[in-house]
Amino acid sequence: MTEKQLQKQREKEERARIRLEKELARTEAMMVYERRFADKGYICGIDEVGRGPLAGPVVACAVILPSDHPILYLNDSKKLTAKKREELFDVIMKEAVAVGIGLRGPERIDEINILQATYEAMREAIGRLDPKPDFLLNDAVTIPGVSIPQCPIIGGDGKSVSIAAASIVAKVTRDSMMVQYDGLYPGYDFASNKGYGTAAHIAALREKGPCPIHRKSFIGHFVEV
Repeated sequence: MTEKQLQKQREKEERARIRLEKELARTEAMMVYERRFADKGYICGIDEVGRGPLAGPVVACAVILPSDHPILYLNDSKKLTAKKREELFDVIMKEAVAVGIGLRGPERIDEINILQATYEAMREAIGRLDPKPDFLLNDAVTIPGVSIPQCPIIGGDGKSVSIAAASIVAKVTRDSMMVQYDGLYPGYDFASNKGYGTAAHIAALREKGPCPIHRKSFIGHFVEV
């Protein structure tokens, strides 16, 4: 290498070092709740995806991360690209102590309302964990019917690595399901809108009528159910 090339390489390495240091500091800041409650035992982060769409399930995830080494780049799933979420999904599934997923479909959502269906999905996700958690960090909500101590955190998916991990797994899981539903029920563009009420989705709903995964309690403003 020439001296100029060596200088450019050194500058590149220095920029990478600075970025890594910033990410380590950011991740450490997002472990404040995990550190605060570390003496409780296994700390579990919980989040959900899919409370707002017109179609598809609500999916909840519970994650227990290892306490001995951090997973970098965890964040609110909405702030990450689809590619980054998928990369982190693989890392979380490999490195986590335990991951539990729960879901409730449109019929159950219509039967008991979206909030109660979300709570059921969260309880299912917790119940699928092995080992069992000793303390819960939840994104915003207090989950009824759970005896495990819990701490609701407003905006938790951007403040806790455990909740962020749960939000990523829930998002990737639900998005994958909606892509599959797009093949089963074409014309609504579920692969792109993931069941949310985009203009194109609503137009298709009005033209074609609802399909089996539409939530009847959500679409009354657009079509007769």
